[in-house]
Amino acid sequence: MNSRQPIPVIVLAGFLGSGKTTVLNHLLAGRGGTRIGVVVNDFGSIEIDAMSVAGQVGDSMVSLGGGCLCCAVDGSELDAYLEKLSAPVHRIDVIVIEASGLAEPQEMIRMLMASENPAIRYGGLVQVVDAAEFDATRDTHPETDRHLAVADLVVLNKTDRVDVGERARIERELDALCAPGTPVVGADHGRIDPELLFDRRPWTETRGQLSFEDLLAEAEGHDHCAHAHAAYESTEFTSDQALSPRRFIDFLDRRPAGLYRIKGFVWFGIPGHEEKYEVHAVGRFLRFAPQPWGRGEARLTQLVLIGAGTDRPTLVRELEACREEAPQDASPESMWGVLRYVAEPRPAAGPEAEADAEAEAEADVEAEPESGRGAEARATW
Repeated sequence: MNSRQPIPVIVLAGFLGSGKTTVLNHLLAGRGGTRIGVVVNDFGSIEIDAMSVAGQVGDSMVSLGGGCLCCAVDGSELDAYLEKLSAPVHRIDVIVIEASGLAEPQEMIRMLMASENPAIRYGGLVQVVDAAEFDATRDTHPETDRHLAVADLVVLNKTDRVDVGERARIERELDALCAPGTPVVGADHGRIDPELLFDRRPWTETRGQLSFEDLLAEAEGHDHCAHAHAAYESTEFTSDQALSPRRFIDFLDRRPAGLYRIKGFVWFGIPGHEEKYEVHAVGRFLRFAPQPWGRGEARLTQLVLIGAGTDRPTLVRELEACREEAPQDASPESMWGVLRYVAEPRPAAGPEAEADAEAEAEADVEAEPESGRGAEARATW
């Protein structure tokens, strides 16, 4: 991810006490060199390099670049904060919204999908569930079932507080409440691998005396970026032969349980669609974004698949079966399944819009098409 691409905005939701802040702090601590913008609780906003340790995030008023941001209560204020965070000067790679414990995730998704900010894109809903209080939470908050139904990834937190049989029962109920194929990640003390949600970069830069990363490394005595959780496996796939869009969509539709994230670029080579297609998936959330090839860039499909309990050889064989020997002979209609998950481009607004676009290009800031609008545009598997 970089400033040229729309910044993914991930919604982290869950009822009071489920452990959202603990999950968030763990993500911050294990971010590597990734620059994370956070909109937390009452929509206070902060970029984590302003923090001295993980978890010190105000829930109503915090500062960003010397500016004071107060709690937000409507979509326009959230838009204003996201616009600030997505400004190129901050070089943010990903934004995480920690929703209030009583927030409606559907409304937050709607606001993000309807945003006219081309610098951001919706990146999926992660719902945190308290395993120890699962039944009590559903009794007190019946809307829990509705929230789980729209989740792209569920974090079953506090699994250390229930026995094996109870955990299995809860996971069966989650399977019934969530949309088919929604991954459920078990966690204790909010510990999930950040790679399930975003890329981590090796950090090399120290700012001032001790940076956020320096403090973490000093406190923990090891490099967080190098720490990998044994429960997750990564499968890489590269092909210099184009992939069939229909077979690739079929692969995504029948992905195995435990496959949490897919990222990379796909080359289809279909007439009229010769671009490379960035693919990003978190749980059920799926998005394609066409991009031009670089000068002299080899036409390749390059994918990374992250999950738990996955059969790597089988994944590779199924992806190899997606290869297309003669994409130039395929019908453009074969791309329809992919194009369902491509955001519609923003229409030009006349000479002024063109001038603005040229100014952005000169500033080396390129904006991709905005996210689709309305519930029907939400890209899920």
